[in-house]
Amino acid sequence: MDIREILAKVDHTVLSQTATWEDIRALCDDGIRYGTASVCIPACYVQKAAQYSAGRLPICTVIGFPNGYSTTKTKAFETRDAVENGADEIDMVIAVGALKAGDADYVRRDIEAVRAACSGKVLKVIIETCLLSDEEKMRMCEIVSKSGADFIKTSTGFSKGGATFDDIRLFKEHCAPHLKIKAAGGISSVADAEEFIRLGADRLGTSRIVKIVKEQNLL
Repeated sequence: MDIREILAKVDHTVLSQTATWEDIRALCDDGIRYGTASVCIPACYVQKAAQYSAGRLPICTVIGFPNGYSTTKTKAFETRDAVENGADEIDMVIAVGALKAGDADYVRRDIEAVRAACSGKVLKVIIETCLLSDEEKMRMCEIVSKSGADFIKTSTGFSKGGATFDDIRLFKEHCAPHLKIKAAGGISSVADAEEFIRLGADRLGTSRIVKIVKEQNLL
């Protein structure tokens, strides 16, 4: 697979608590230079990054991140604020505890409220696969498929595990055909990226692929 094809599926990501504007600006520069799908950044930098990038690449941010237990009203407010500030894509975290308690209706309404607040922007739903059983993952495939979201996403990268090949296989088998898939967390090599894409991932959330391309002069 051509490295440019891989980069075009990468949400080039910096979400650390210590990220500075200099870090975000460098991320945007790399995203533009290497043709990534987006940059995924903290909400506090969205407006500045959108102004800096001036339409040269999509700006993605995270909502209810990383734990997902903000109220639905709070998530919807965060989303509207992010969109007003220039976000093109929204990655929200589900209420994992509600899912585990069997309250699928709450999880569904939570997603639908964020979908409504997106004003038509791309919505990705993070289900944090490392905290879920296979049955819970399959339930989320059904819920997200019916929610109006654009993507189901594996992980925040802030819990005890990230994307696995098995999770992408499960998503591919149990999600509706229209729902896209994002693998995120722990994608550490070009070979891994290729395998995630081969298994059905449409996006990859990672900071490492661009770093590898730069270090190895792959372009």
